[in-house]
Amino acid sequence: MTTQPTKPATPIDILLAEDSETDAELTIDALQQGKIRNNIHHVWDGEEVLAFLRKEGQYENAVRPDLILLDLNMPRMDGREALREIRSDDNIKAIPVVVLTTSSQERDIHESYGLAANNYIVKPVDLVQFFKVIQSVQEFWVNVVKLPKK
Repeated sequence: MTTQPTKPATPIDILLAEDSETDAELTIDALQQGKIRNNIHHVWDGEEVLAFLRKEGQYENAVRPDLILLDLNMPRMDGREALREIRSDDNIKAIPVVVLTTSSQERDIHESYGLAANNYIVKPVDLVQFFKVIQSVQEFWVNVVKLPKK
């Protein structure tokens, strides 16, 4: 059996929804240390997620992200509400959503998968582990999964 050489992955657009400045900086840092320089867009809450995805207001020129990293516990509109809205909107419901949160509560896990989250990841407290998890998420969604063309 011959193996085909792997071609370099194409950068993707990632929308990070995170209200913690520290967690956002760490996540962006971890994503930027990966092999692929993906385009990372950061918003602070669920209302901004929807505005970005629907190209409203200051986000009228936003790109359609290939992947959403969504925190659950955010102000104004939390991640659960945002995920519910994303999955009910025919124009954006196919965008993969990875829930990236501190909550390990079973009800949050069940609710997120019930709302069609693609993955549910509890943020590790250990910094080294956190970087490994973020980089593995990026590796999976950039190099393993076949994403739809925009």
